[in-house]
Amino acid sequence: MAKAVKKTLSAVEAMYGEDVFSLKTAKQYLSKKAFDSLSKTVNDGGAIDPAIATEVAKAMKDWAVAKGATHFCHWFQPLTGITAEKHDSFISPDGQGGVTLEFSAKELIQGEPDASSFPSGGLRATFEARGYTAWDPTSPAFLKEGEDGTTLCIPTIFCGYHGEALDKKTPLLRSSAALAKQMDRAGKLFGVKSVTKAYATLGPEQEYFLIDKSYYEQRLDLIQTGRTLFGLKPARHQQMEDHYFGAIRPRILAFMEDLDQALWKLGAPAKTRHNEVSPAQFELAPIYERLNLAVDHNLMCMELMKQIADKHGLVCLLHEKPFAGVNGSGKHNNWSVVGPDGKNWLYPGINPHENAKFLFTLCAIIKAVDTHADLLRASVASPGNDHRLGANEAPPAIISIFLGDQLNDIVEQIEQGAAKSTKSGGTITIGADVIPTIPRDATDRNRTSPFAFTGNKFEFRAVGSNMNPSAANVVLNTIVAEAIDAMATQLEADVKAKKDFNKSLQSILQEIIKKHKRVIFNGDNYTEDWHKEAEKRGLPNKKTTPEALKAYESEKAISLFEKYAVLSKKELLSRYEIYMHNYKSVVSYEAECARTIAATQILPAALEYQAGLAATMNAVAQAGGKANTAKEALGTVSELIDALAAGIKALEASIEGHDALKQKAAMVSTREAADALEAIVPADLWPLPTYAEMLFLY
Repeated sequence: MAKAVKKTLSAVEAMYGEDVFSLKTAKQYLSKKAFDSLSKTVNDGGAIDPAIATEVAKAMKDWAVAKGATHFCHWFQPLTGITAEKHDSFISPDGQGGVTLEFSAKELIQGEPDASSFPSGGLRATFEARGYTAWDPTSPAFLKEGEDGTTLCIPTIFCGYHGEALDKKTPLLRSSAALAKQMDRAGKLFGVKSVTKAYATLGPEQEYFLIDKSYYEQRLDLIQTGRTLFGLKPARHQQMEDHYFGAIRPRILAFMEDLDQALWKLGAPAKTRHNEVSPAQFELAPIYERLNLAVDHNLMCMELMKQIADKHGLVCLLHEKPFAGVNGSGKHNNWSVVGPDGKNWLYPGINPHENAKFLFTLCAIIKAVDTHADLLRASVASPGNDHRLGANEAPPAIISIFLGDQLNDIVEQIEQGAAKSTKSGGTITIGADVIPTIPRDATDRNRTSPFAFTGNKFEFRAVGSNMNPSAANVVLNTIVAEAIDAMATQLEADVKAKKDFNKSLQSILQEIIKKHKRVIFNGDNYTEDWHKEAEKRGLPNKKTTPEALKAYESEKAISLFEKYAVLSKKELLSRYEIYMHNYKSVVSYEAECARTIAATQILPAALEYQAGLAATMNAVAQAGGKANTAKEALGTVSELIDALAAGIKALEASIEGHDALKQKAAMVSTREAADALEAIVPADLWPLPTYAEMLFLY
């Protein structure tokens, strides 16, 4: 057994990061001078030293070619919501009828993809096609294996000819720099010894569905939109609560094992895998790491999920609500900050009331979330998330903070003057001799809260499963940077005036709690009472994407992002235009898809059943029978067919009128009729795989 364990450990260690040009790998290929310089760039940020660029490029190429690579690409994150890449081979003619394999410093550091067909939201005119990609050395290059070849992928930013950010990575890096700057200021005030540049960390939990590929291929709605536009909720779904953490079926476990290994090869720290609440729903959770790298790893994860599922005859659904009436999928955004002392400033310690750095950071976050709740909501706004937020473990659109009993008690003490004690979690006695006494955490978990403290981090639960997590973290970084900036400025002024530091800090924390405690709520976020209470407190409740996105147009948002050089006014407003266009486009093609399915699949099946009922009724009548059952069924089906036909006409009119609100309403009415028909049309006539089949037969 010991040998088997050692062999397994050795295999995992050998596998982990083998497809990444990490610092560990780079050290084998670079001179000491080049390696030290590259290490400093990776760890501290900043541009790569041009003096070592050629050596780094050659080393990266030699490593990649040795592992079978023939091509390289700049891997970037345009505002489409997915990643993009343009592959170039390493080959260069040698002038003698052959080729050599080359990769220059310029090719490593900068690329020039055509930017004309990417969304820009007005950042460039149509004729301004040139775009640039630039290497982000803080996220290591990696290999992507194809069927017959391998490609070296270089994570990059993407900008326009005049330097405008056309991607999601650029503002993320800018916001990280803004947060680090303010955290470093705070570190000096607290007198900490600086050992690193401050940074944010992230552990994005990824939820997803898996269904059999054969069912997917019969569902035009899944193929076109990623979610089911029609489907009757089955008699049994998740109400037995037996799928969550249940035994993983062999076929699914085989997929998970392949996914883990693929991620480990890329240096992505996949940690936890389990069944989620809804049948056919699952989750993968990584160990937290530096924010920028965690985002890149999450994007790799989503791509790999789809590829590996296909190899197992499955399809991975990342839509926030692929099935109505059961759990949707989120991407729980576990965010924290590491100070210049290299320690997590959101770790409370044994006695949180005595941990000044923790209380400072906690109050900064409370201030930030209350001040910019509208921006946090906007950062998770999407057509898919609109279907998810508000039920089945997804938080409502009202942004509030859950602290739990221990921290809430400390916050109340701060408001009254000073925190002098900390509640203990105590212990849990099970009452069985074989089970030891269990120490209880001082804070419970709240699965209905959008922004919950979970021990040493905050979990932003409103992020959708299909989203690039950058947008939410750009907002988080920037609003917390602003809060720390204001607090540090006041503390610096007080120190300069020779005021007592602890008294000044206490006064600032007390003022923040008094002003911003309205955002703290430790109860059930689903209840109507909370929604009424939130309205009384003045907390925003933007239930739809168009409502939420308006926050990006506000002068408050423009001032915030410009002040910290995260997004210019033009760049911010471009996001509003792009996301609104995306919303309208999604609703429009969903409406068109719904019309097609309803008119060409569901209506013909219902008419065939109607004709069969009419024939049965006539045959029974001619034979002298009453045919009451057939007559009643015919009447019901005929009414539903008329309702379905009316829904189809409404869809056609709304599509022609380009009216998103009418399109959504028409989809709802059409679905109601179609789902009612599914309940009575014989299974052999129904043209679509049902929820019962897709959710259970995988």
